[in-house]
This record gives sequence, structure tokens and C-alpha cells, in this order.
Amino acid sequence: MNILIVEDEARIAKRIERMTRDIIGNTLQSLTHINTLNEALLFIENNTLDLVLLDLNLNGDDGFDLLSTAVAESFHTIIISANKDQALDAFEYGVLDFVPKPFNQDRLQQAFNRVFTKEKSENDQTKLLAIKKRGRIQLIPIADLRYVKGAGSYTELFLTDGTKELHDKSMEKLEQLLSHSFERIHKSYLVKMSEVKEIIVKSGSKYMAELKNGELIPVGRTRYKELKGKWV
Repeated sequence: MNILIVEDEARIAKRIERMTRDIIGNTLQSLTHINTLNEALLFIENNTLDLVLLDLNLNGDDGFDLLSTAVAESFHTIIISANKDQALDAFEYGVLDFVPKPFNQDRLQQAFNRVFTKEKSENDQTKLLAIKKRGRIQLIPIADLRYVKGAGSYTELFLTDGTKELHDKSMEKLEQLLSHSFERIHKSYLVKMSEVKEIIVKSGSKYMAELKNGELIPVGRTRYKELKGKWV
């Protein structure tokens, strides 16, 4: 794993680094510490990362200025901050976890476990998806999202107004962040269940989900029974 720590207090950064090395072990490829907002933004732009551990107060700069950029990237973001009152806002942006200071290694391990096991976030609070568009970050409300389609290491977001946007996160990472109102109905599709009108069976034992706008999306054979049960 390639990990970036963004933390302005050297003592805390060293503690996070030590704990991270203990937790990750031999799978850690690189671990970088940066203590300023602008340097972190530049590093993210020019390096491949798997995870960012981010403080929200960086020498007086607001970590949310970096957060909207970070959550638009392919990696996950975990907040480590004493500003517990900002946890809800952070989850709405799509962070995987919020570790409040002071913390111990067990709590940090719990956050890392969510990265390793690809489990859904316990906090079903993601309200926005940040995408990179024309060199800027655009925030898309989850309420405007109809379904997600896998496109290799990327995903395509299909919105209720008929438009489509590209996201840098993989299907697996978005599945962790999106609320439980979304279901993985196929290896390549993640759908908001409130948008499903009917589950139908076509000739040749092909299963489809008909959406309220008339679109048909394939349903995987192994997922049909579970999906049918939830739908009924």
C-alpha cells in the first residue's frame, strides 16, 4: 500500500506512522508524511496512492479544502482529527472512517480493517460524490444518483437527469461508501433500489432490473434470488 499522512503536529504524525507500520506490515510500499495543505494537494496530484490519513486542521488551514479533492480520487480517505463536531460533514463527503483524537492503535486498526476487508462503512451518511470535471471538483448529491456502472478501474455515474459522469473510484470502493439503499445487482452495476420498478426474467434465463425511467439493467444470476427477496 502507498499511504499519505497529512498532519501538522510532528509528534502525532510520528505516532500515526509507527502504528501504521505495525498494522500494515510487509504490504506497506510507501509511507509519506506532509504537514501542509498545499504540499499535500501537489503530492496527491503527482503520486499514486491507496489511502490518505488526513487531519482537518493544518496549521490553521481547513482540511476540507483538501478533502473534496481527495474523495474525488481513486483512493480511500480516513480522517484523524480532534474536531469530532465535523465528523458528520466528513462522512457526507465520502470518507471511509473518522478516527477521533486521542486514539489508540486498536481504533486505527479498526479503520484500516475497513480498507482491507472492503466492508461497507458503518456510517450510512455519504451524501455527496466528488468528481473531477474540466480541471475542477464538482460535488454530486447522492440523491441525484440512479445507478453506477463499472468501467475498469473507474466507474460511470448515471444521474436522474439523464446525464453521466465519470468517477475515479472503483466499483468496490464506491460500494463501500454508498448507502445501503444501493445494491450490487451485477458485477458491473450498483443500483439505488428505490429506482427499481420491477425484477423480470427474460428468455434464456436472463434476469433484468427495470428502472422507473424504463431502462433495463442486467442482474447477475447469483444475485437474482437475494435481490428478488429484498424487492418483494
